[in-house]
Amino acid sequence: MKMNIKAPENMSSVERIAFYDCEENKKFYQYGTAGGWKKYRENPVFGGEHGTCFDVSLLRDEEASLFKMWFSWRPRKAIGYTESRDGMHWSEPRVVLEPLKESAWEADEINRPTVIFHNGRYQMWYSGQMKPYQENGRSVIGYAESMDGIHWIRRETPVMIPDQLWEKQAVMCPHVLFDDEDGQYKMWYAAGCNHEPDAIGYAWSRDGIRWEKYRENPVLSPDIEHLWEQHKVVAPCVIKEDGWFYMFYVGHLHEERAQVGLARSENGITGWEKHPDNPLICPDEGRWDSVAVYKPFVLKVGNQWWMWYNGAEYEEPVWVFEQIGLAVLDREALF
Repeated sequence: MKMNIKAPENMSSVERIAFYDCEENKKFYQYGTAGGWKKYRENPVFGGEHGTCFDVSLLRDEEASLFKMWFSWRPRKAIGYTESRDGMHWSEPRVVLEPLKESAWEADEINRPTVIFHNGRYQMWYSGQMKPYQENGRSVIGYAESMDGIHWIRRETPVMIPDQLWEKQAVMCPHVLFDDEDGQYKMWYAAGCNHEPDAIGYAWSRDGIRWEKYRENPVLSPDIEHLWEQHKVVAPCVIKEDGWFYMFYVGHLHEERAQVGLARSENGITGWEKHPDNPLICPDEGRWDSVAVYKPFVLKVGNQWWMWYNGAEYEEPVWVFEQIGLAVLDREALF
């Protein structure tokens, strides 16, 4: 069933929220979880007094028994870092990468990191933004390296810019893994509008710096046959497991309403099969994530899968406040 609801462009933020949340449109909203996923009952696990925190990347240090989280810290316009023994209770955060005021591409805000540990070093790809969240702004992808995950040396120029028609003026939300099987870095990223991008693309690299984009991008686009992802698909998190690439991603019913789904592909590029229970994680009415759920990041923990995600709610005056929550799948099979 196709439902193409879109607020007029000249509406104020208050009018736009009222438009989307009217009873006629809210009847299409979905709530809760599916596919065996359950939200942690003491959510949110991070945010609160630290202000809006969103779009995280995590690593689990087995030797130190630590979860390490890099996150987007909107009040600081920077990337923050925090640690946890259990994935639920987090240490006092600190800024580890800030905007460069003299930069032509990352002076206003940096956010949406993806971090891997490869060949004895931490590698980070992130969004560098000018006029963030504005349609006349621009987003590109930068790169930094670290020996401890806290002190970073960044590359002076971006490693990816919007240069394809579908990308418009923004590439952002990178997710990178190093595939030992073919010795390549693989990146899935969102591109399009600078406020909320439109679709998901794919690129690969031998060194993590020089990237080649798939010539038939995007690899995942909005699906008008499914209401929950009819408007946009963004914010990928990809896991390679048992010969499959599993992509968790955010689907938008409309600009303000988002939920998390899952697809899989044998090569990570084509032939994406959607999970039959999509969407898997949706907002909960009247809760801390009542407006939307964004940017999943998933790790395998023992025989379970853990997902950290952004939950958004409205605050007064009308603006969106985001915090980090946790959901768990208590089985090994993702499909």
